[in-house]
Amino acid sequence: MARDYVLRRLKREVDLQINYAAELNPQQLAAVTAPPGPALVLAGAGAGKTRTLTYRVAWLIEQGVAPEKILLLTFTNKAAREMMHRVAELLGQELDTLWGGTFHSVGNRVLRRHADRLGWQRDFTILDRNDAEDLLSACLGEAKIDVKATRFPKPDVLMSIFSLAANTGRPIAQVLERQFKHFAGLTAPIEDLERRYTARKQASGVMDFDDLLVLWLRLLRDDVEVRDLYQRRFQFVLVDEYQDTNQLQCDLIDLLAGRHHNVMAVGDDSQSIYSWRGANFQNILRFTDRHPNAAIYKIETNYRSTPEILALANAAIAANLNQHKKQLVAVRKSGPKPALVRCPDAATQAAFVAQRALELREEGVSLNDMAVLYRSHFHALELQLELTRRNIPFSITSGIRFFEQAHIKDVTAFLRLLCNPRDELAFKRLARMLPGIGPKAADKLWARFSEQLPATPPPAADRDEASAPPLLLAPALQAAAEVVPKKSAVPWAQFVATVAQLESPALRGRTAEMLRLIVEAVYEEYAEANFPNAPARLDDIEQLASYAAQFQSLEEFLTQLALLTNVEAEADSRQTGDDEKLRLSTIHQAKGLEFDVVFVIMLCEGLFPSGRSVESPEAIEEERRLFYVAITRAKDELYLSYPLIRATAGAGGDYFQQPSRFLLELPDELVEEWNLTEAAEGPF
Repeated sequence: MARDYVLRRLKREVDLQINYAAELNPQQLAAVTAPPGPALVLAGAGAGKTRTLTYRVAWLIEQGVAPEKILLLTFTNKAAREMMHRVAELLGQELDTLWGGTFHSVGNRVLRRHADRLGWQRDFTILDRNDAEDLLSACLGEAKIDVKATRFPKPDVLMSIFSLAANTGRPIAQVLERQFKHFAGLTAPIEDLERRYTARKQASGVMDFDDLLVLWLRLLRDDVEVRDLYQRRFQFVLVDEYQDTNQLQCDLIDLLAGRHHNVMAVGDDSQSIYSWRGANFQNILRFTDRHPNAAIYKIETNYRSTPEILALANAAIAANLNQHKKQLVAVRKSGPKPALVRCPDAATQAAFVAQRALELREEGVSLNDMAVLYRSHFHALELQLELTRRNIPFSITSGIRFFEQAHIKDVTAFLRLLCNPRDELAFKRLARMLPGIGPKAADKLWARFSEQLPATPPPAADRDEASAPPLLLAPALQAAAEVVPKKSAVPWAQFVATVAQLESPALRGRTAEMLRLIVEAVYEEYAEANFPNAPARLDDIEQLASYAAQFQSLEEFLTQLALLTNVEAEADSRQTGDDEKLRLSTIHQAKGLEFDVVFVIMLCEGLFPSGRSVESPEAIEEERRLFYVAITRAKDELYLSYPLIRATAGAGGDYFQQPSRFLLELPDELVEEWNLTEAAEGPF
């Protein structure tokens, strides 16, 4: 039996280059100078998390720990580079031997040295997402699965299923049951595909992004020699943004720190908002369960926001039962109370934000230092129009422009074709959505379909919804069935039946109900097979239906969509140059940023929190954390608003909107209510 014998280092006098007590507050100093052992550092918003990690690395090196004995794990390479650069500046020396980077970059570094121990090549190639999907498509062909004949998940969806299984440590069957229930009956062939995909990758000497972690973990678990090598090497493991780790990353950290137990996890459980992409909130919540002797350090001094904003943030997160309790404390002087603004409707809310932004600019606040935050892309539609009307420049950082997203273009293609049967692009988009129909088949179908249309369109007056009925498409679509590929006959018949329903006189002028019918008849099934985030996309379409309810005709709605699309395109074009721009962003994408002034809009029950989140207490708590993140982006001024009335896709027309439960949880004395009144019109 082997015996461990500990070599004690010669105790030497440490001549510190950095005056840690002078450069850190007492809470930061306690974490930075923590003795060896497991430690959880709960760093509140704006409390100097990065500074604490940076000085911790410097402290360890000044205490005699060799840089190559330290592993710094982050979620972006940029964060790692910035921290290592700052440490080098503090110490006045290069740190080439310090291991720092993202989980994936460190995993790649390890596997380049030892992949052969798992039966893989050391000089493997890393696949990007598109290449991975191409390889998976080849596996589908090898398995003789006709994804067009059945509603089998497309490669993009399969990749998401495999990735979730890998990163959460759950079997594929469980992932399907929890998040892809519509494919639960296909568990066996999906598991078979995963085995084929893995075998092909290994035979080809390639790895996808997830393999860099999956195989790294397998290497540490299965190979005692390699595990011992890295456990001995990394005497200190530091982890940034620990609240965002998934199960796979958590297991890696615990294994690497398994010998010395010097793991310092830095994060904020109140900012854990990424469960939808596999992050496990329980990792930070139960850190002390896995490391029973762990010390907990709270860093609660906030340098970003005024006392009034922090008081609101503390109150906003208080209702969450599952959390490490913290109390943010301000060092800045007092400012105005956060404003709670009730608006008659979404248009008035947009007018308020636009007017107030201009007023603040006149007071000396740059538009670049203001942001409008919201839960979902769709919540800023009216605001975009209002900002354009007032010639207020803005940038949209919510990802792909809302109306350029595939699912929005898909469902609106139905409406475009109904409104204009000669819309070739809409027709071909719809045709190619059907299984078995590619570009050539779509061309043939269009040629046959267009032959059935009148040589010249009827006068506009004849197509007015209040007068003569419009040209019916279903008969022309039925005639085009003559050139439909055999394997597409049934889906084509379903498509024709859906169009016939949409053309019903009972639906004329009721665009919202048309959109809902499209989803129920064909699009829900299509979305589930083609998009890994199908529920979120279907929610977008429901929001689109609600927005459509305010328009009197289909033509008016489509015109408005075209205008909005151009507004978004113009906004994107304004992102170059040095001009001031008001920032419009989802809260998820604003995490880590800060602004002098923040507007949080559409704080309505069912929108924020989202309607889907009310299904579970855990989801509501994550939504509340998202609200907390939004509040803590603000430095000087904060405006919380919601409309009292919104359009609905149902038959009831406008309805009163309930304020978000998160607003109702806020103590009255912490906010200042603003009552909006319209100025009287002048004589001119």
